[in-house]
Formats: sequence, C-alpha cells, structure tokens
Amino acid sequence: MVNADHSGRPAEAPGATAVGGAQARLRVARLGLWLIAAVLAARQVAVVLATPRGERLTDLETWVGPNGVLHVNGSLYDSTRFTGTPFSGLVLKPLTRSAEQALGWGWTFGTLLLVVALGLIAARALPQPIGRRTALLAAPVAISLLMLSLPVRNTLWLGQTSIIPVLLVLLGCFVAHGQRVSGLLIGVAAALQPTLLLFTPLLWFTGRRRAALSAGVTFAACTGLAWAAMPHDSYRYWVHHMAGVGLGGPADDLANQSLHGALLRLGLNGPLEVALFLSLGAAVAVLALRRAVRYFRDGQLLLAVAVTGCAAIVVSPTAWQHQLLWVLLAVVGRAGRRASDRYVWPVTVVLVMTLPARMMLPDMASLDPLRTNLVLLAALAAATAVPFLSRTSPYYQSPIPTEYAPAVPARFQHVPLVPFLRRVLTRPNLLLELLLIRVTYAAYSQVRLAATGGSNSAGRAEAEEHGMQIYDVERALHIDIERWANHTVVKIDWLRSFFDFYYESFHFVVPLTVLAVLYWRRPAEYRWGRSALGFATLLALVGFWLYPLAPPRLMPTLGFIDTVHGVQDFSQPDYGTLTALTNQYAAMPSLHFGWSLWCGVVIAVLARRRWMKALGLLHPLFTVSAIVATANHWVLDAAGGAVVVGVGFALTYALSGPRAAIAAAAGREQAEARSSGSRSTSSL
Repeated sequence: MVNADHSGRPAEAPGATAVGGAQARLRVARLGLWLIAAVLAARQVAVVLATPRGERLTDLETWVGPNGVLHVNGSLYDSTRFTGTPFSGLVLKPLTRSAEQALGWGWTFGTLLLVVALGLIAARALPQPIGRRTALLAAPVAISLLMLSLPVRNTLWLGQTSIIPVLLVLLGCFVAHGQRVSGLLIGVAAALQPTLLLFTPLLWFTGRRRAALSAGVTFAACTGLAWAAMPHDSYRYWVHHMAGVGLGGPADDLANQSLHGALLRLGLNGPLEVALFLSLGAAVAVLALRRAVRYFRDGQLLLAVAVTGCAAIVVSPTAWQHQLLWVLLAVVGRAGRRASDRYVWPVTVVLVMTLPARMMLPDMASLDPLRTNLVLLAALAAATAVPFLSRTSPYYQSPIPTEYAPAVPARFQHVPLVPFLRRVLTRPNLLLELLLIRVTYAAYSQVRLAATGGSNSAGRAEAEEHGMQIYDVERALHIDIERWANHTVVKIDWLRSFFDFYYESFHFVVPLTVLAVLYWRRPAEYRWGRSALGFATLLALVGFWLYPLAPPRLMPTLGFIDTVHGVQDFSQPDYGTLTALTNQYAAMPSLHFGWSLWCGVVIAVLARRRWMKALGLLHPLFTVSAIVATANHWVLDAAGGAVVVGVGFALTYALSGPRAAIAAAAGREQAEARSSGSRSTSSL
C-alpha cells in the first residue's frame, strides 16, 4: 500500500527525501561549476580581445599577418619566429588569407572551443569506476582548470596552435572508432609536434599495432609531403635546426622547459651536453613508456596518455610554455595511501600549471635551478617517479582515513564544522603544507602590494592622510608615545641596535619556528595554530586594502627617525631592495605585532613549563617595543594586530571547534558517560 498523510496525498519515504535533497545539491553544484567555467572563459576572451592589436596574438600575426612568414617568399625559418614543423606551415599556408581576417574573434573563439572539447574528452576518459558526482562535475572542473592553466592562457594570448596536437591525441585514444582512424589522428599530431611519436610505441606495446602502424605511416606521409612541397624549409627544420632547436628563441631560454634547455641553463654545452641529453632522454622515454603501458593495462588510459605526453616534453629539444599541457592531464593519477596524502600530487600539479614559478619558490639564488625548471621537474616526476596507485590496490578507492577528534557538542550548535578545518589528530603532509604556505604568502605579498595600486607612490597621499588621523586619535587618547620612544632609543646606541636587529630578524623566524615545532612535536595542535594564523593574516589584508596607512617613519612633517633604513628622501620614498616588492603603507593592522602575539599565545597555551610560557609572552612585548621605537608602527597598529589575532582564534574555534586535545578529552568523557550509563541500564 502507498503511504499517505492525513491530507490523502502520498507521503515520501525519508530515504527518498534524502536522495532528492542530495540530487538537488548536486544539480546546484554542477550549475555553479559550469558558471565558473563560463566566467573564466569569458574573462580569458575579454583579456585577449581588449588588448591592442599589436600586443595580442603576436605569434599568429608573425605567421599570417600582412608581413608574416607564410606570406613572404623564401624559408619559413629565416626569422626563426615560426616554430612549427614544415607540415604545419604547409597546412597553414592555404589559410593565411582567411586567418588574417580572423586574427581577433574567429581565432580566439576557435581556440576556446578546442579547449572546451579537450576538457570534455578528458572528463569522459577518467578511469573507472567513478561515482555519479564525479562524472557530473568532472567536465566543468576540467574546463576551468584548462582555462586557468598557463599553457592555455599563453595559447590564447599568443595565437598558438599547440592545443591541436593534444586534442588530436585524445581524439585518437578516446573518441575515434577503429585503430586506423586512431593512428591517423595521432600521426597527424606527431607531424605537428614530432616528439608525440612516443605514442607509437605506446600503441604497439599495448596491443594496438594497427593504430601504431597507421600513426607511423601517417607521420611519414605528412612529413614526406612537406619535404616534397618545401624541401628547403624541411632541410632547415630537420637538419639545420635539429627538429626545431633555436626556433622561437634561444634554447637555453627560461621558457624552454625541456631537458635540453635545463642542461644548457646549467652551463653544459657542446658534445657533452648533446650526449648527456640523448642518453638521459632515452632513459626517460623508456622508463615512461614502461609506466604508461602498465597504467594502460590497469585501465588508466588517460594517465598512460598523460605520462607519455610528459615524457615527450622532457625529450623534446624545445618545449615552450604553450606546449606543456600534458602535465596538467597527469592530475588524474592517484598517489598516496593515506587520505591526507591523496591531495599532494593534484594540488602540486594545479599550482605548477596555473601560477608563475616565482610564486611557488622564493627568489633565492640557491633555488634558481628548481624555480627555472619547475614545469620540467613536474613533467619528469609524472613520467618517471610519482608512484601512482593501481586500480587493483585496496587504497585506490579507499585510502587510509584521516583520524579526527570528536566534535564537541558544547560548541556553537548553529555554526557548522568546516571539513578541512576540523581537528585532525595525525600529522599533515609536509610537502603540501610547505607548498600551501609558500603560495599563500606569495599571494599575501601580491595583494598587499596591490592595495596601493601596485606601487608605493600610488597610495602615498591617502596613506599620509590616514597617518595624521591615527596620530590625532592617539593624541586625544594620550598614547602618542612613538616620537618620545623613537628619539630616546636613537640616543642609546646598544638599545637602537638591539631593536633594529629584533625588528628585522624575528618577524619571520619565530612564527616559522613555532609552526615547525608544532608540526613535529604537537601535530594535533598544528592545524589549530595554523588556521588561527591564516585567518588573522587574511583579516589583516582586508585592513591593508581598506585603510592604507603611512607608518611614523614615512610621515615627513612629524620628525621621526627611521633607525632601520636611514634618512629618507620624502620626495621619492623608495629605498632598499624590498620597496618594489612590498607595500610600505601596510601598517594597519601591524602583523609584526600580530604574528608575535600569535606566537606568544600559542607558546603560553601549549608549553608545559612556566619559564617557556613567560619566554613566549616576552616576544610580543619586545616586538611592540621594537616596532614603536624604530618608528615602523603606531601604537594603534599594534592594537589592530591584536584584534585580528583574537578574531583569528575565535573564527578557528567557531568553524572547527576547540583544540584537538580538548576535543579528544571531551570525547573520552562522553564515551565513558555512555559506557557507565549502559552498565547502569544492564544492572537494572
């Protein structure tokens, strides 16, 4: 019989209601993701089309413009600006007239459609089994990631054709019917980008030998056709330029993310470099193909394709930024047995492929070899090193779960817990933590500088006006001690030296040390402290943006002495190496004091010995004295720093509950209470 309520209408079962609610949320999430993808696509198109004609689609203009290399007589490679194969030049030459008319809207929207098609095919090719949610949300997520990636952005900006070979390979592997058609598409892709011939042995060793033969024959036919039609150009490309070396820029240019470019940047050249490149390239190709065959047989065809494409990047003589899309496809690989480790590889790939290298690693000379070859290292790792899980592994679908402290009912009932902020009892992945801390700090620095319009001079007048407002408020409250403290310290050399050293040295060292100790010795408390610090820093950014404030040392009429940087030229207060990298008018709130107060609170709460607690509380005391005495902050700046730190701890408590130790203790008490209650019931 049908369940019915008192009104006579059928009543929905509770399970059906839950399923309907889940489906509704899934539809909303899918719509939201498609909206994000559409916004990103529109933004990329708007950026390209809003740029003046001579500054956008420059590569396409060089090829097919009025004076482009495809119009003039002679070799395509006389100017070294045409980087494609002779076959790609042969294909593009008939299109020069129409392409010249479509340098704006047509080419840009055509490239956009190729990106969408690439995202749809990649989402369709995800290794099975996948849940319905993943299947529905994969396409908009894939398209959004492609739109954000540096290769796609460069392709749209320059007017390149580098998406076409990737799309042809994916069409051949996942869409084409029949091995001959599949091989035909991959052969054409290899004729456009020769190192994609690596897909031929992949097809052969995975049992698709007709496709491998078709790909090889197609590549030979296309290359032979180009050689017959343009023998001089073919000789220049394949022999003189050694398959494209030296085209588009010097081979040791930072944009060339191939093994050959990396060896040249390390100072190797001549026969030694060539021999090393060939031997290492052969080793990478063999190892990558063995891994790709294994993943293909495991049912992870998209991962096999991505691994082979990454190997093609490594062994290519030149791999310019717009040709590096294969690395992003490697995001589908699953690595890590623990659930907390599962996100390390995809987050790393997404950040490497969407952010400039300077945001990933600090600008330090010792890190130059890593920073200048970051995409190459990601491609090399995907091709040879990352231990992607097999689908037969028990951890593929069910990684070792993360251990959470129990939620405490005494917390705010109406504020839901945020999953990624919940109290985790195990130590988080160190690589992921370091990566996120570095990227967050780089974004923090960029936002802080952008708060004054991208330069210190842009916000100077407003910042000085706000400085006078703060000074007037302090005088009204009788707390304007900055000038007295500044001039007093200047007269005592050892005290001035101490405060200058403390101001310059401890701002980063102490918070990083506290985080490191928490990570190693108190992992359950690490996330609590890190979240509070992150919230405080985000709130401080809002303050920098809304209220740019000149510190006392940059107020020309008040007579402060800059003890750290020396006498200032207030007609142009740009000094030191950090002036162009940071906002000198980000004084309110003071993160110098805020971060030191965070350190003091964490040490006072967690330290077991009283002398440690006292030492921790001395740090914010010394810091506030240093920032006032050196004329780098107002007293009210320190008060603002204290406010954002307090709000940071409050938000952490509201969104994730109390510290893990307290939550665990409360959970044990609840369990004991339930146990004693059950024993009482059983005795009755």
